[in-house]
Amino acid sequence: MSSLRRSWPWLGPSLLIVAISLVSQLASAATQRQILSVLVTAVIVVALYVFVGNSGVISFGQVSFVAVGAFAAGLATAPANVKPTTFPNLAPVLADLEMGNISSLLLAAALGGLFAFITGIPLMRLSGLSAGIATFALLIVTNNVFRNWEAIGPGAKTLSLIPQTTGFIQATVGLVLVMAIAFAYQTSRPGRRLRATREDALVAQSSGIDVHRERLWAFIVSGSLAGFAGGLLVHLIGSITTEQVFLDLTFITLAMLVFGGIGSMWGALIGALAIAGLNALLAEATRGISIGSFEMELPGGARLMVLGLLMVLVLLFKPNGVTGSRELRWPLR
Repeated sequence: MSSLRRSWPWLGPSLLIVAISLVSQLASAATQRQILSVLVTAVIVVALYVFVGNSGVISFGQVSFVAVGAFAAGLATAPANVKPTTFPNLAPVLADLEMGNISSLLLAAALGGLFAFITGIPLMRLSGLSAGIATFALLIVTNNVFRNWEAIGPGAKTLSLIPQTTGFIQATVGLVLVMAIAFAYQTSRPGRRLRATREDALVAQSSGIDVHRERLWAFIVSGSLAGFAGGLLVHLIGSITTEQVFLDLTFITLAMLVFGGIGSMWGALIGALAIAGLNALLAEATRGISIGSFEMELPGGARLMVLGLLMVLVLLFKPNGVTGSRELRWPLR
């Protein structure tokens, strides 16, 4: 019972995700597609939480690792016989590369972690506003590299012909696995040391904690999970462009984390499910929806206005998010 109580902050959310996946099988094909998108978005938000939630350092650069994972998994699974004609400037090692779905997800996670390690060595020495600006610059640089360097991708064109293999089983297992890694990290000794630096970096450093090292470890774990999420994303939609893994995804995932509660994995999951679900509903409402005799059509731009207003209300009245940045509590006394 005690082990079940200790693992409940991960087990409880996992049961919720499995229940959502099972119930969604009764929905229409269009609704199932939207729920799949919500689950994959939740993977990105949990990956973002691993660094931002545990370190307290706001990073705008985690979507860079999503982009690395998405393009890596997409290029690895696109048919090798069409890449030389579709992308003539692609490097030979990438043009000849073709692997399966699971292998591409592992490759995406490995490259995301490696990129986080390389970029994190200098970036993790920064804090506060400096860290935010530097990680935002990382996002801009990564986007421009993918957009203009056609030796490692399609450039400004769309990377298409990618197998759409992210179904409910893969998305559910992927999200539960990422939450398990996030929970294991935050309860580990490195995770607790990093949380100590979040509360007071100077006191933690005077106690013998290497702030740079602990932040770098979290940055690598977060980057690897974000790369994995990028692989799930590209195999969900079957194509990818540089704009799909840029500013919009960066700010909406940060909004989800802040809405749910930046300091807990439960908050990250609730924020992702709530905001992603509302975002999908509002996007559908701008095209017009009807339920029986009820019809609704929102004007263009209403989606962003509603989400922005919601974020302002949360920051005013619930600055720690709707969960109060607390983990899911054991329901039994």
